[in-house]
Amino acid sequence: MKKYSFIWLICLPFIMPFLFIPAGAQQKNIILATTTSTQDSGLLDVLIPIFEKKTGYFVKTIAVGSGQAMAMGQKGEADVLLVHSPAAEKKFVAEGFGVNRRIIMHNDYVIVGAPEDPIKIKGIKSASEAFKKIASANALFMSRGDNSGTHAKEKAIWSATGINPEKERWYQQTGLGMGQTLSVASEKKGYTLTDRGTYLALKKNLSLDILVEGDAILLNIYHVIEVNPAKWSKVNAAGAKAFADFMVSKEAQEVIKTFGVDKFGSPLFFPDAGKKEEELGK
Repeated sequence: MKKYSFIWLICLPFIMPFLFIPAGAQQKNIILATTTSTQDSGLLDVLIPIFEKKTGYFVKTIAVGSGQAMAMGQKGEADVLLVHSPAAEKKFVAEGFGVNRRIIMHNDYVIVGAPEDPIKIKGIKSASEAFKKIASANALFMSRGDNSGTHAKEKAIWSATGINPEKERWYQQTGLGMGQTLSVASEKKGYTLTDRGTYLALKKNLSLDILVEGDAILLNIYHVIEVNPAKWSKVNAAGAKAFADFMVSKEAQEVIKTFGVDKFGSPLFFPDAGKKEEELGK
């Protein structure tokens, strides 16, 4: 017997358990593709451990923009999505990539900038009017530029103004998540659009104030979507449904309802399971 064959036979009993991982164990892993705001705000750091303890599933979280999260779903690279780009979500489901889209929560977007607010947009009630003033003053504006839900909302506001800023020098795209884009805006004393939850969670490290808020167009709604197993057989459909069911459960909704109150005096998100979109923001 050759020397290497002998070593293989001796080691085989120790290697065997690692060669054959039970299918059931593999199915206990879930890939969650989620918007950066749910991660940067700290909400998932609270919710996911509760879910894992209750169900025995292990969640691998990939925090990207909503557009990137849905691109992962289209390729079967995620099991479940937590996103906030309604028009793109509806298209995703209509094209058969996602199933069982359910509303989870909402907060709102705000326009933030340096406390000195050099072009004086603070207090303007219309987000599009604030954007027009930023453009007319050639004031530095930091865009995520990453096809995220926030980027989609920003583009919708620019569209309402009739202005296309993309080739302007004062308009800079970071290609980064919300937390990092806020840091860049703070450092460069620029303006940007952000969800309120991420801003409040990171506020202590930023030199940015909320300047414009309350416009109906700034409503920010989050949904959970299970990736369609009919498109991708490798998708963990049972795990995805378990996570989605948890997110609309009374327990998770209660966590969402109170998350942030102790630190900021008000919640970062508002629970909406079972509601209709048209009921929100009224």
